[in-house]
Amino acid sequence: MKIPHNDSPKKLADGLWALGNYFFNIYLVKGSKGAALFESGISATVDLVAKQLESLDISPDYFVVLHPHPDHINGLPGLRSIFPHARIIAGPGAAEFAAHPKTAQALVAEDVFMSEFLASRDLPIGRPPIKEAPSLEGCIVKSEGDCLDLGGLTVNFLSAPGHAIGALAAHVPEIRAILASDCLGFRFPGISDFFPLFFTGFGDYIATIRKLKALEPEILALAHQGPLTGEKVKDAFRKAERSAMEIRQLALSGVAEGEIIETIFNKYYRDELKMYTRENIITCCKLIIKRSRESI
Repeated sequence: MKIPHNDSPKKLADGLWALGNYFFNIYLVKGSKGAALFESGISATVDLVAKQLESLDISPDYFVVLHPHPDHINGLPGLRSIFPHARIIAGPGAAEFAAHPKTAQALVAEDVFMSEFLASRDLPIGRPPIKEAPSLEGCIVKSEGDCLDLGGLTVNFLSAPGHAIGALAAHVPEIRAILASDCLGFRFPGISDFFPLFFTGFGDYIATIRKLKALEPEILALAHQGPLTGEKVKDAFRKAERSAMEIRQLALSGVAEGEIIETIFNKYYRDELKMYTRENIITCCKLIIKRSRESI
């Protein structure tokens, strides 16, 4: 697998840039009144993102947490130390989820593994892994229907249940962009497929995909392996929903749970998904089966 090594910010539209690296995508939305950074990556990407922001001469006013999983909030402590004036925005329940002792332990452990993964791909590691879990205490809570006026660009927050507790998506109508994080799953560019990620509810997950699709975006800002534009956006929605339906069908096939877990794991634990620990992905498989059966 050839990994693109381009550390420069990528302009997607007026006021929208993709930062980070191939594996961890962070998005900057900048209007005349302010700037918001969506996603924060992991500790290893903090200094790269700070350098990219410096090259644009932009200091974010907001850090937006679209959901509180390790690969989306572990870069937050480092970024806050560089941009202490920035306020944190998160969805309902995100702060409580991140503060749970079990979650906190996983956040720290996964940061170590993901940092080692990047190093093994010859990608720069800016700083050591975190030793304490990020805190979302005191964050601004945004829900469905809330907006953020950045001046000429409006961020409309959308509730995005199905993948994670406290999950949000964001719609910027002026540039027809949706910042979807992991709402469509984990994209594999090499095999043109998605690993479905309905960890909190299958029905909610499908409803979220369809809600975002109905907005007819021209830019789909995913959290991993780069953003999509044009016809690739429509294709992504179709493939994400199809993959979720297929994996649910497998989960309900009547085959022993252990065999289903093995089948799902062997199909998807490859290439980019190996940035996560085996234990993490096995837990994901178990959750997918559980939510599939709950959906009957």
